Amino acid sequence: MNNKNERKIKVAISHGDINGVGYEVILKTFADSRMFDFCTPVVYGSTKVASYHKKLLASLPQEMAFSSVRDASEAQDAKFNFINLTQDEIKIDLGKSTDVAGRLSRESLNRACEDLKAGKVDVLVTAPINKRNIQAPDFDFPGHTEYLSHQFGSSSLMFMVCDRIRIGIVTNHLALKDVPAALTHNLLFDKMMLMNESLKRDFGITRPKIAVLALDPHAGDGGVIGDFDKRVIRPVIDDVQSKGVLAYGPFPSDGFFGNSEFNNFDGVLALYHDQGLIPFKLMSFTEGVNYTAGLPYVRTSPAHGTAYDIAGKDKACEQSFRSAVFLACNIYRNRLEYDELNADPLK
Repeated sequence: MNNKNERKIKVAISHGDINGVGYEVILKTFADSRMFDFCTPVVYGSTKVASYHKKLLASLPQEMAFSSVRDASEAQDAKFNFINLTQDEIKIDLGKSTDVAGRLSRESLNRACEDLKAGKVDVLVTAPINKRNIQAPDFDFPGHTEYLSHQFGSSSLMFMVCDRIRIGIVTNHLALKDVPAALTHNLLFDKMMLMNESLKRDFGITRPKIAVLALDPHAGDGGVIGDFDKRVIRPVIDDVQSKGVLAYGPFPSDGFFGNSEFNNFDGVLALYHDQGLIPFKLMSFTEGVNYTAGLPYVRTSPAHGTAYDIAGKDKACEQSFRSAVFLACNIYRNRLEYDELNADPLK
């Protein structure tokens, strides 16, 4: 068996926006000492900022200690490891979007990705960012998913995961008016194939069943409303079926979720952001995880944002972040097992 399965997984954590709930959910997650039996965290951030947030959280044990390391390779098991991005004093403005928070979000994410590529850490879990203040000449992306696809040079799929459902999003963070033009045969084909591969390799499902949602109400209602689903979506489903993928649809979203038809499938492919995210968050707002499928590395994040309105108030629930850590580690192990089972024994 691969010896990577025999050690604790080293989890890189980018600290996100320092003025949001990122530090709160990170601290609350690792306040439970049992987490250190499961993995070794490495937070790319600031022990000073962490201490500031810790003092605001009456629910945390104040003796909770942080271990500063210069490099991820020095991270120790059973320690709450931090790589300090700066030794300067950092101005924290809880609940506000600031340039400082945006800059530190970028630095944290960039450093974590560098170490992921270098093999110093095993997986990446990202705390929430503000998509506006993180923008810069070297960060011109609408979110983590697009940034990571560029960073690692690979196609990806935003995959929302919880106990009840797995929902992939074809067009990610795209204005609704631009969605139909973006839904090309090649894009749809790639996303369906990517979802199929992820369900097998990342989630251990041998013959996954995939449901594809329709764009128009009632899937066009036999042409009364439109022919997009028949003309564009259905041929792609036929195409991937010819490759052995068990994809079905397109299904009208309202009936599909209203009748709980999603229970019959291993994955659901939504065509645009809100089509997938609204039902997903209704099912699992506090525990859901955003997983970026298709990357050469494993990345997860909680399915919520910076939550400026409750920052520093000890009201944030850490369950989604904890679930993101667990899912990242589980997928990492699933990939090792899948790759070992499917390796060419003659090589």
